[in-house]
Amino acid sequence: MRPTPTPAADFNGPLLGSGGPLEAATLSALDHLEQVLRLQPVGTDRFRADSEPGRFGRIFGGQLVAQALTAAAATVTELAPHAIHAMFLRPGDSTAPLDIAVERSRDGRTMSARQVVISQAGRALMTALVSFDTNPESSEAVTVEGSVTASEAHPLLQHWVHRAPPALAGSARTWVDTPPPLEMRIADAPVFLGGTPAGGPRSFWMRLPRAIDGGPVAHTTMLAYASDYLLVDTAFRAHPQPVGYTTHHGLTLDHTIWLHRPVRFDQWHHYTQQIVAAAGHRAVVKGTIVDAAGRHVASTAQEVLVRPITEPSRSDPGDTG
Repeated sequence: MRPTPTPAADFNGPLLGSGGPLEAATLSALDHLEQVLRLQPVGTDRFRADSEPGRFGRIFGGQLVAQALTAAAATVTELAPHAIHAMFLRPGDSTAPLDIAVERSRDGRTMSARQVVISQAGRALMTALVSFDTNPESSEAVTVEGSVTASEAHPLLQHWVHRAPPALAGSARTWVDTPPPLEMRIADAPVFLGGTPAGGPRSFWMRLPRAIDGGPVAHTTMLAYASDYLLVDTAFRAHPQPVGYTTHHGLTLDHTIWLHRPVRFDQWHHYTQQIVAAAGHRAVVKGTIVDAAGRHVASTAQEVLVRPITEPSRSDPGDTG
Protein backbone atom coordinates (compact mmCIF):
# COMPACT_ATOMS: atom_id res chain seq x y z
CA MET A 1 0.00 0.00 0.00
CA ARG A 2 1.38 3.43 -0.94
CA PRO A 3 1.78 5.89 1.96
CA THR A 4 -0.81 8.64 2.17
CA PRO A 5 0.72 11.79 0.62
CA THR A 6 1.79 14.30 3.22
CA PRO A 7 -0.01 17.66 2.86
CA ALA A 8 2.18 20.42 1.48
CA ALA A 9 1.36 22.50 4.57
CA ASP A 10 3.18 19.87 6.63
CA PHE A 11 6.40 20.90 4.85
CA ASN A 12 6.17 24.65 5.48
CA GLY A 13 4.79 25.29 8.95
CA PRO A 14 6.06 24.21 12.37
CA LEU A 15 7.06 20.56 12.65
CA LEU A 16 6.74 20.15 16.41
CA GLY A 17 3.18 20.21 17.65
CA SER A 18 1.76 20.09 14.12
CA GLY A 19 0.20 16.70 14.67
CA GLY A 20 0.90 15.90 11.02
CA PRO A 21 2.26 12.67 9.54
CA LEU A 22 5.71 14.15 9.01
CA GLU A 23 6.07 14.97 12.71
CA ALA A 24 4.93 11.46 13.64
CA ALA A 25 7.37 9.85 11.19
CA THR A 26 10.26 12.05 12.39
CA LEU A 27 9.61 11.25 16.05
CA SER A 28 9.34 7.55 15.18
CA ALA A 29 12.68 7.76 13.37
CA LEU A 30 14.30 9.23 16.49
CA ASP A 31 12.80 6.46 18.63
CA HIS A 32 14.33 3.91 16.27
CA LEU A 33 17.73 5.63 16.25
CA GLU A 34 17.82 5.61 20.05
CA GLN A 35 17.06 1.91 19.90
CA VAL A 36 19.92 1.07 17.52
CA LEU A 37 22.30 3.09 19.72
CA ARG A 38 21.47 0.86 22.71
CA LEU A 39 24.24 -1.60 22.00
CA GLN A 40 23.99 -5.17 23.29
CA PRO A 41 27.18 -6.34 25.08
CA VAL A 42 28.33 -9.74 23.79
CA GLY A 43 31.76 -9.95 25.43
CA THR A 44 34.59 -7.79 26.71
CA ASP A 45 34.48 -4.58 24.65
CA ARG A 46 32.28 -6.34 22.09
CA PHE A 47 28.77 -5.30 21.10
CA ARG A 48 25.98 -6.15 18.69
CA ALA A 49 23.53 -3.68 17.16
CA ASP A 50 20.83 -3.26 14.53
CA SER A 51 20.33 -0.49 11.97
CA GLU A 52 17.82 2.17 11.05
CA PRO A 53 15.32 1.30 8.31
CA GLY A 54 16.99 1.49 4.92
CA ARG A 55 16.85 5.00 3.49
CA PHE A 56 19.71 5.08 0.98
CA GLY A 57 19.85 1.47 -0.16
CA ARG A 58 22.59 0.83 2.40
CA ILE A 59 23.42 1.69 6.00
CA PHE A 60 23.72 5.43 6.63
CA GLY A 61 27.30 6.32 7.50
CA GLY A 62 26.22 8.67 10.28
CA GLN A 63 24.60 5.73 12.06
CA LEU A 64 27.88 3.80 11.99
CA VAL A 65 29.79 6.84 13.27
CA ALA A 66 27.31 7.24 16.15
CA GLN A 67 27.50 3.53 17.00
CA ALA A 68 31.31 3.62 16.98
CA LEU A 69 31.24 6.61 19.33
CA THR A 70 28.71 4.91 21.61
CA ALA A 71 30.78 1.72 21.80
CA ALA A 72 34.03 3.60 22.46
CA ALA A 73 32.42 5.76 25.15
CA ALA A 74 31.17 2.63 26.92
CA THR A 75 34.82 1.71 27.63
CA VAL A 76 35.92 5.15 28.90
CA THR A 77 35.07 6.87 32.18
CA GLU A 78 35.29 10.54 33.20
CA LEU A 79 36.50 11.72 29.79
CA ALA A 80 34.57 13.31 26.92
CA PRO A 81 34.98 12.49 23.21
CA HIS A 82 36.78 15.21 21.26
CA ALA A 83 37.45 13.63 17.85
CA ILE A 84 36.22 10.80 15.64
CA HIS A 85 38.06 9.72 12.50
CA ALA A 86 36.11 7.11 10.51
CA MET A 87 36.93 5.30 7.28
CA PHE A 88 34.17 3.52 5.34
CA LEU A 89 35.31 0.28 3.72
CA ARG A 90 32.21 -1.27 2.15
CA PRO A 91 28.40 -0.88 2.18
CA GLY A 92 26.24 -2.63 4.76
CA ASP A 93 22.85 -4.32 4.80
CA SER A 94 20.40 -2.49 7.09
CA THR A 95 18.45 -5.74 7.69
CA ALA A 96 21.38 -7.70 9.15
CA PRO A 97 22.98 -7.27 12.61
CA LEU A 98 26.25 -5.45 13.18
CA ASP A 99 29.22 -6.59 15.27
CA ILE A 100 31.22 -3.86 17.01
CA ALA A 101 34.69 -4.44 18.48
CA VAL A 102 36.59 -1.87 20.56
CA GLU A 103 40.35 -1.92 21.09
CA ARG A 104 41.67 0.10 24.05
CA SER A 105 44.55 1.76 22.21
CA ARG A 106 45.59 4.15 24.98
CA ASP A 107 44.56 5.25 28.46
CA GLY A 108 46.34 8.24 29.95
CA ARG A 109 45.66 10.59 32.84
CA THR A 110 43.82 13.15 30.72
CA MET A 111 43.38 11.45 27.32
CA SER A 112 42.26 8.07 25.98
CA ALA A 113 41.99 6.57 22.50
CA ARG A 114 39.88 3.71 21.16
CA GLN A 115 39.92 1.93 17.82
CA VAL A 116 36.53 0.62 16.71
CA VAL A 117 35.73 -1.85 13.94
CA ILE A 118 32.12 -2.38 12.83
CA SER A 119 31.60 -5.60 10.87
CA GLN A 120 28.78 -7.51 9.28
CA ALA A 121 28.96 -11.23 8.46
CA GLY A 122 32.70 -11.16 9.20
CA ARG A 123 33.49 -8.26 6.84
CA ALA A 124 34.55 -4.86 8.17
CA LEU A 125 32.26 -2.01 7.11
CA MET A 126 34.01 0.80 8.95
CA THR A 127 37.01 1.48 11.15
CA ALA A 128 37.18 4.48 13.46
CA LEU A 129 39.57 6.08 15.90
CA VAL A 130 37.81 7.89 18.75
CA SER A 131 39.77 10.21 21.06
CA PHE A 132 38.73 11.40 24.53
CA ASP A 133 40.05 14.05 26.88
CA THR A 134 39.00 15.97 30.00
CA ASN A 135 37.52 18.76 27.83
CA PRO A 136 37.77 21.47 30.52
CA GLU A 137 35.55 24.53 30.24
CA SER A 138 37.34 27.53 28.78
CA SER A 139 36.61 30.91 27.26
CA GLU A 140 35.62 30.98 23.62
CA ALA A 141 38.53 31.35 21.22
CA VAL A 142 36.18 31.64 18.23
CA THR A 143 32.57 32.66 17.92
CA VAL A 144 30.67 33.00 14.68
CA GLU A 145 28.75 36.20 14.13
CA GLY A 146 26.01 36.82 11.64
CA SER A 147 25.04 33.16 11.17
CA VAL A 148 22.22 33.04 13.69
CA THR A 149 18.95 33.91 11.95
CA ALA A 150 15.36 32.86 12.46
CA SER A 151 15.75 29.12 11.83
CA GLU A 152 12.04 28.39 11.48
CA ALA A 153 11.73 31.04 8.78
CA HIS A 154 13.35 28.52 6.42
CA PRO A 155 11.32 25.67 4.92
CA LEU A 156 11.73 22.13 6.12
CA LEU A 157 13.94 19.92 4.00
CA GLN A 158 10.81 17.98 3.03
CA HIS A 159 9.33 21.17 1.53
CA TRP A 160 11.57 20.61 -1.48
CA VAL A 161 10.48 17.00 -2.04
CA HIS A 162 7.25 17.86 -3.86
CA ARG A 163 9.23 20.20 -6.14
CA ALA A 164 11.76 17.56 -7.22
CA PRO A 165 11.94 16.84 -10.97
CA PRO A 166 10.39 13.55 -12.19
CA ALA A 167 13.79 11.85 -12.58
CA LEU A 168 14.42 12.33 -8.83
CA ALA A 169 10.87 12.01 -7.53
CA GLY A 170 11.11 8.36 -6.45
CA SER A 171 14.19 8.77 -4.26
CA ALA A 172 13.01 12.21 -3.12
CA ARG A 173 9.83 10.77 -1.62
CA THR A 174 11.97 8.69 0.75
CA TRP A 175 12.75 11.85 2.73
CA VAL A 176 9.04 12.15 3.58
CA ASP A 177 8.07 8.50 3.96
CA THR A 178 11.23 7.58 5.93
CA PRO A 179 12.52 10.94 7.19
CA PRO A 180 15.73 11.44 9.17
CA PRO A 181 15.28 11.66 12.96
CA LEU A 182 15.94 15.40 12.74
CA GLU A 183 14.17 18.63 12.02
CA MET A 184 16.18 20.10 9.15
CA ARG A 185 15.49 23.52 7.59
CA ILE A 186 17.22 24.73 4.46
CA ALA A 187 16.65 27.80 2.31
CA ASP A 188 17.44 26.16 -1.05
CA ALA A 189 16.73 22.71 -2.46
CA PRO A 190 19.59 20.20 -2.20
CA VAL A 191 20.82 18.87 -5.54
CA PHE A 192 19.27 15.45 -4.82
CA LEU A 193 15.90 17.23 -4.68
CA GLY A 194 16.47 19.22 -7.85
CA GLY A 195 18.51 22.13 -6.49
CA THR A 196 20.77 24.15 -8.76
CA PRO A 197 24.55 23.58 -8.61
CA ALA A 198 26.40 26.55 -7.12
CA GLY A 199 29.78 27.37 -5.68
CA GLY A 200 30.50 28.70 -2.23
CA PRO A 201 29.27 27.54 1.18
CA ARG A 202 25.77 26.28 1.97
CA SER A 203 24.10 26.26 5.38
CA PHE A 204 21.10 24.67 7.01
CA TRP A 205 19.58 24.35 10.47
CA MET A 206 19.14 21.09 12.36
CA ARG A 207 18.00 19.82 15.75
CA LEU A 208 16.44 16.77 17.37
CA PRO A 209 12.63 16.85 17.26
CA ARG A 210 12.37 16.27 21.03
CA ALA A 211 14.46 16.06 24.20
CA ILE A 212 16.53 12.93 24.80
CA ASP A 213 17.90 11.16 27.86
CA GLY A 214 21.51 10.17 28.42
CA GLY A 215 23.37 13.37 29.25
CA PRO A 216 26.14 15.14 27.31
CA VAL A 217 27.51 12.04 25.56
CA ALA A 218 24.06 11.22 24.14
CA HIS A 219 23.75 14.72 22.67
CA THR A 220 27.30 14.53 21.27
CA THR A 221 26.52 11.15 19.71
CA MET A 222 23.38 12.51 18.05
CA LEU A 223 25.34 15.48 16.70
CA ALA A 224 27.95 13.08 15.31
CA TYR A 225 25.16 11.14 13.60
CA ALA A 226 23.65 14.30 12.08
CA SER A 227 27.01 15.68 10.98
CA ASP A 228 27.01 13.23 8.07
CA TYR A 229 23.93 14.71 6.37
CA LEU A 230 24.23 16.66 3.08
CA LEU A 231 28.04 16.57 2.81
CA VAL A 232 27.86 14.34 -0.27
CA ASP A 233 25.23 16.67 -1.70
CA THR A 234 27.49 19.66 -1.07
CA ALA A 235 30.20 17.92 -3.10
CA PHE A 236 27.71 17.53 -5.96
CA ARG A 237 26.44 21.10 -5.59
CA ALA A 238 29.81 22.80 -5.87
CA HIS A 239 31.75 20.28 -7.96
CA PRO A 240 33.77 21.98 -10.73
CA GLN A 241 32.54 19.37 -13.23
CA PRO A 242 28.87 18.90 -14.21
CA VAL A 243 27.69 16.04 -11.98
CA GLY A 244 24.25 14.88 -10.90
CA TYR A 245 22.49 12.03 -9.16
CA THR A 246 21.18 10.58 -12.42
CA THR A 247 24.69 10.38 -13.89
CA HIS A 248 27.06 9.93 -10.92
CA HIS A 249 27.46 7.94 -7.72
CA GLY A 250 28.32 9.84 -4.53
CA LEU A 251 30.06 7.70 -1.91
CA THR A 252 31.71 8.67 1.36
CA LEU A 253 35.28 7.48 1.83
CA ASP A 254 35.93 8.89 5.30
CA HIS A 255 34.42 11.27 7.83
CA THR A 256 36.02 13.25 10.65
CA ILE A 257 34.45 15.24 13.48
CA TRP A 258 36.25 17.47 15.96
CA LEU A 259 34.11 18.28 19.01
CA HIS A 260 34.99 21.60 20.59
CA ARG A 261 32.47 21.91 23.42
CA PRO A 262 29.41 20.15 24.89
CA VAL A 263 26.18 20.48 22.91
CA ARG A 264 22.44 20.39 23.52
CA PHE A 265 21.23 18.95 20.27
CA ASP A 266 17.53 19.30 21.03
CA GLN A 267 18.22 23.00 20.33
CA TRP A 268 18.98 24.58 16.95
CA HIS A 269 22.41 24.22 15.36
CA HIS A 270 23.59 25.91 12.18
CA TYR A 271 25.66 23.71 9.83
CA THR A 272 27.75 25.36 7.11
CA GLN A 273 29.39 23.14 4.48
CA GLN A 274 31.82 23.98 1.70
CA ILE A 275 33.82 22.01 -0.85
CA VAL A 276 37.52 22.78 -0.46
CA ALA A 277 39.14 20.50 -3.06
CA ALA A 278 38.20 18.31 -6.01
CA ALA A 279 40.62 16.20 -8.04
CA GLY A 280 39.97 13.13 -10.13
CA HIS A 281 36.95 11.34 -8.67
CA ARG A 282 37.44 12.70 -5.15
CA ALA A 283 36.26 15.84 -3.39
CA VAL A 284 36.80 17.12 0.15
CA VAL A 285 34.05 18.96 2.01
CA LYS A 286 34.53 20.75 5.32
CA GLY A 287 31.83 21.77 7.77
CA THR A 288 31.31 24.08 10.73
CA ILE A 289 28.56 23.53 13.30
CA VAL A 290 27.51 26.49 15.43
CA ASP A 291 24.85 26.62 18.14
CA ALA A 292 22.13 29.26 18.34
CA ALA A 293 24.33 31.43 20.60
CA GLY A 294 27.01 31.58 17.89
CA ARG A 295 29.41 29.19 19.63
CA HIS A 296 31.47 26.98 17.35
CA VAL A 297 30.72 23.52 18.76
CA ALA A 298 32.13 21.15 16.11
CA SER A 299 34.05 20.94 12.84
CA THR A 300 33.80 18.22 10.18
CA ALA A 301 35.63 17.05 7.09
CA GLN A 302 34.69 14.37 4.59
CA GLU A 303 36.22 12.91 1.45
CA VAL A 304 33.63 11.99 -1.17
CA LEU A 305 33.99 9.76 -4.21
CA VAL A 306 32.07 11.22 -7.16
CA ARG A 307 32.14 8.70 -9.97
CA PRO A 308 30.15 8.25 -13.19
CA ILE A 309 27.46 5.59 -12.92
CA THR A 310 28.66 4.02 -16.17
CA GLU A 311 32.00 3.05 -14.62
CA PRO A 312 32.35 -0.53 -13.30
CA SER A 313 31.55 -0.77 -9.59
CA ARG A 314 34.29 -2.08 -7.33
CA SER A 315 34.16 -2.48 -3.55
CA ASP A 316 32.27 0.70 -2.81
CA PRO A 317 32.39 2.27 0.65
CA GLY A 318 29.27 3.33 2.47
CA ASP A 319 27.05 5.95 0.89
CA THR A 320 25.97 8.50 3.46
CA GLY A 321 23.35 10.38 1.49
